[in-house]
Amino acid sequence: MNKTASINGKRIQSERVRLIKRYRVLLLMMVPAMAYYAIFHYAPMYGVLLAFKDYKLTEGIVGSPWAGLKHFETVFSDSYFYTILENTLVISLYKLVFGFPIPIMFALLMSEIVSAKYKKLVQTVSYLPHFMSWVVLGGIFFTVFSLEGPVNSIVKLLGGDPVLFLADDRYFRSILVATSIYQGFGWGSIIYFAAITNIDPQLHEAAIMDGAGRFQRMIRISIPMLAPVIAIMLILSMSGILDAGFDQIFNMYNVKVYRVADIIDTYVYRKGLLEMNYSYATAVGLFKSAVALVLIVVVNQVVKRLGGRDHALW
Repeated sequence: MNKTASINGKRIQSERVRLIKRYRVLLLMMVPAMAYYAIFHYAPMYGVLLAFKDYKLTEGIVGSPWAGLKHFETVFSDSYFYTILENTLVISLYKLVFGFPIPIMFALLMSEIVSAKYKKLVQTVSYLPHFMSWVVLGGIFFTVFSLEGPVNSIVKLLGGDPVLFLADDRYFRSILVATSIYQGFGWGSIIYFAAITNIDPQLHEAAIMDGAGRFQRMIRISIPMLAPVIAIMLILSMSGILDAGFDQIFNMYNVKVYRVADIIDTYVYRKGLLEMNYSYATAVGLFKSAVALVLIVVVNQVVKRLGGRDHALW
């Protein structure tokens, strides 16, 4: 038995060496990405210790005294924390509900365009906002929604009074969602468009022979074939349900809309960097990460049970 196991072990090891040699170029291409995540994502996790310590700048993370769960107790006893938690969940759910289907629909519509030149033009235009920072986009939207901007010009033409939309909590969340969709729907459609191009054209040819129109082929062929990709993207989106978009909100919000726009990330920024309450800010950030981890595991299990292992991440 031991001899057989030894032979099998050597065989497996030699197979691994053979695969490493065969894919050595691809493995080398992975090194920069792995180094990036190791340096900027995994190494900083050491700082999580701050959530369990009374951090003192002069003593450093290691030298600071332990505080146990004191900072978490402070977080959960703070009534304003539940306000920012509600804002984060509401904004994230709005973006998920209204923003998640848009790239799918856009990719389906793009796949029906016959003209290759027109398709490339539309795709290029839709991708451009993704490459613009929210500093630039925020400035553009401040101009668009200002009292003298084009939106209020239309309001005046229709007989209404101008509104400072970005300082009105009745409109701010809707503007956040709409501008977020505008910035990301083109780029988000790439993976769906790639999946559509990989659908066997014989399926569409057979459906055309049976008299199916474009809409019927979209419903009966394209969408079912996209189901695994949609499920995986939904799981990944759920992991960021408490990530309502710091860059966007930070560049667009103001004191007048804190009641509906202040989220966990902006709160952590103020507590940690402006007020220098590092331990408290780390505790809030760690809570957010823990919730995200639980959500992605739960959603992955639900998707696996509903659609099978092919629709889940693991």
